[in-house]
Amino acid sequence: MAERYANALFELAQDTNSLPAVEGDLDRFAALIAESADLKRLVRSPVFSSEEQERAVAALLEKDAIGGLVANFIKVAATNRRLFIVPDVIVAFKHMAAKQRGEVAAEVTSAEPLSDRHLDELKAALKASLGKDITLATHVDPSLIGGLIVKVGSRMIDGSLKTKLNSLKLAMKEVG
Repeated sequence: MAERYANALFELAQDTNSLPAVEGDLDRFAALIAESADLKRLVRSPVFSSEEQERAVAALLEKDAIGGLVANFIKVAATNRRLFIVPDVIVAFKHMAAKQRGEVAAEVTSAEPLSDRHLDELKAALKASLGKDITLATHVDPSLIGGLIVKVGSRMIDGSLKTKLNSLKLAMKEVG
């Protein structure tokens, strides 16, 4: 379902020549969700009525000056009780926009937030390996303990300490 919504939004953004503006507004809304536990709960919880979601989202969009196609899309999603798919739509939209620019989208999960220097080094390493520009989406998962999980398309490189410890644990069980 998220793919269909993202595709429709992407086509509208292309038709109106507003792809960069739409992508920027989606990034800002994604950042708002990431920063606010209350907004995350509002987006994901079926407990709130569509009217409550619509009022809250409309106020938030106005406050943060998110308008145009993105505001209309988010309001429609709230009205249709589909607000919970907005984060997935944002990810799908970003993949489409990156593909159109000739970039490869990569998701990086780390135990702690990565510094700008580390992100630049990771982008450079991925670009050297893949031969294309890279767009990184970063996530933090403290349960990884250390290391990274990098997903590019259908490939995943799991260099997390959590996975290595689990592998070691399984190997120890087989020996004992």
